[in-house]
Amino acid sequence: MSNIINPNGKDIFSVSTELCGKTLTLEVNRVGFRATGSVLVTYGDTVVLGSVSVGTRPVVLDYFPLSIDYEEKFYAAGKISGSRFIKREGRPSDDAVLIGRIIDRPIRPLFPKGYRQEVQVISTVLSMDPNFRPDMVAMIAASSALMLTGTPFDGPVAGLRVGRVNGEFKAFLTAEERAASDLDLVVAGTGTGITMVEAGAEEVAEDVIIDAMEWAFTAFQPAIELQKQLKQKVAPKEQQYTLVLPDEAIQKAADEWVVGKLGAAIRKPYPERNELINEIRLAFHLEMAEKNGGEDEYKPLRDEYDEAFTKAVHKDVRDGIVKDGLRPDGRELTEIRPLSSEVGILPRAHGSSLFTRGVTQGMNIVTLAPLSYAQMVDTMERSDDERRYMHHYNAPPYTVGEVGRLGSPGRREIGHGYLAERALTAVLPSVEDFPYAIRSVTEIMSQNGSTSMAATCSSCLALMDAGVPIKRPVSGIAMGLMMDGDTPYVLSDIADAEDFAGDMDFKVTGTEKGVTAMQMDMKVHSLPVEVLRKAVMQSKPGRAFILEHMLSVLPAPRDHLSPYAPRIEKLMVNPDKIGAIIGKGGETINKITKETGAEVDIRDDGLVTVSAVDTASIEKALEWIRGLVEEPEVGKTYRGKVVTIKDFGAFVNIMPGTDGMLHISQLSDQRVERVTDVLKEGQMVNVLLTGIDEKGRLSLTMKGVKQD
Repeated sequence: MSNIINPNGKDIFSVSTELCGKTLTLEVNRVGFRATGSVLVTYGDTVVLGSVSVGTRPVVLDYFPLSIDYEEKFYAAGKISGSRFIKREGRPSDDAVLIGRIIDRPIRPLFPKGYRQEVQVISTVLSMDPNFRPDMVAMIAASSALMLTGTPFDGPVAGLRVGRVNGEFKAFLTAEERAASDLDLVVAGTGTGITMVEAGAEEVAEDVIIDAMEWAFTAFQPAIELQKQLKQKVAPKEQQYTLVLPDEAIQKAADEWVVGKLGAAIRKPYPERNELINEIRLAFHLEMAEKNGGEDEYKPLRDEYDEAFTKAVHKDVRDGIVKDGLRPDGRELTEIRPLSSEVGILPRAHGSSLFTRGVTQGMNIVTLAPLSYAQMVDTMERSDDERRYMHHYNAPPYTVGEVGRLGSPGRREIGHGYLAERALTAVLPSVEDFPYAIRSVTEIMSQNGSTSMAATCSSCLALMDAGVPIKRPVSGIAMGLMMDGDTPYVLSDIADAEDFAGDMDFKVTGTEKGVTAMQMDMKVHSLPVEVLRKAVMQSKPGRAFILEHMLSVLPAPRDHLSPYAPRIEKLMVNPDKIGAIIGKGGETINKITKETGAEVDIRDDGLVTVSAVDTASIEKALEWIRGLVEEPEVGKTYRGKVVTIKDFGAFVNIMPGTDGMLHISQLSDQRVERVTDVLKEGQMVNVLLTGIDEKGRLSLTMKGVKQD
């Protein structure tokens, strides 16, 4: 207990526990006096401020206005942004957006339906321990601050990022351990179960991932108990609020009205089912307006009746699955929607595909470029890092049949693109085997559930169409869940109606060998690991079915590139020779590019890549570079230029920057009186390198060497 008093007259105090081998401390009343809830969280040298502000009155919206942001500060890592022009933090990086989503997803379901107060949660990283990532500390900070607001938040939550090193699970991995791990798994939950899972993996078996979930759930429980202890000490005042829910009489009217109009009557394939629902909804509103005294009197009640109708539809979806074992479109619980795919559909693209599953459709376009086109990453955690493979996801309003404003990608688009990117990263060829930067763009053409998995499947097909030699093809599936008491009903390949009415959206991608990515969003408060095990294991045959379809369209990566893709050849050179290729102020490399028409990229490890559309330009540039970096080899014949003539012999340039001594005695098998009798400056001759002395001086001979 500290004796320091803050301006609000409250004591500064903290609570601590041990979490995964380090001390976790939650401190209140030191900073953030005017926030509704504010907690300073310390773990190692990482310090994160979790702050929450809650609006004082409900807002007129049909959704819960919760925003959760993760703020990375370069000063936390002792850095100034590497950007040449922008030095202050601005728009959040994709990494920050993705971490914000990770924090949001386990928290959002823990507020009651109908809660409409504005809630803003901000996790700000003030100091970053370089030995581990700060994101899970930020999640604990967000949850801890919410626990002190008096809102109806049914937390706390905590999470861990888990890897596997030498067969052992571990949290808070160092950079070296993350590089050695074949699993990057985030698990979040409450004291009773798991609420969120996200993973990237290198074809890891399903059983291993399930075991890692169990390990993480047990390991983060001390952080859960510590937050409860903090709340008990602070004893925040409970907030008064009113849930915005349909009137019971209105809900009863909607439930009674839809009897006989839903169920088996509209178990139709999409989009026919959606059209029937729209027709029934319109008829419902017309009848309710008539019963409520006409359109003018009904107008203020329309939104409430519409929400009640939607809830009645969701209830019908759940009843059909639980009671009849049939889904809204008539499918069995494990049945996949109809599939169709095409490849090579865009003539000028380097690779393209169109993947259709039911009404969901994703077009993917792959573009290949030299490694210099890789994306530079400059964040609080990473500097001068590169993303060689980039997946971008777009879903305009027309894909859901709506009118909307176009703009930059939102959090959902960034998240879906990243999930599909992680799905394929594990099977990409190495830079040494395929020295290309790869951009994969999914243009969603139609949505009815599981678009991120359509993006995964379409991007895999487009990569294969582009001739990218992936290790194994990847497919993906979205799993759903309906909980009836303690009985889980797991659905394979969920569509929109099942997603909206269900309790879980669980996406799994992988190859025939194992899982490459995973993302689970929960709509119930938590689930035991055994329910998640059932969903993971049921996803496997579904993925295999989809993969079989994909391979029927394109069984393997093409053995050639598009004629419009750049050709790239690689050359490994001694890193000490890089300067010779670049030249003073870039003079040499610029000259190579200008005169050959080829692009030249050089990495610090000595990997040189040369790219151009035509092979002749590449060969010309490679020959030039080899001449710059080649090491003289004794016993090899060179064609060189006589650069200087002396009485005792001549100096011959056999490669750029390298001259050898051709003694007068080595000019011919016959005696030579004067060097000028045989040679003149500028003459081209063939010479044999006979030796290199301890000072690096080269000895040449023309004896026995055939001249052109």
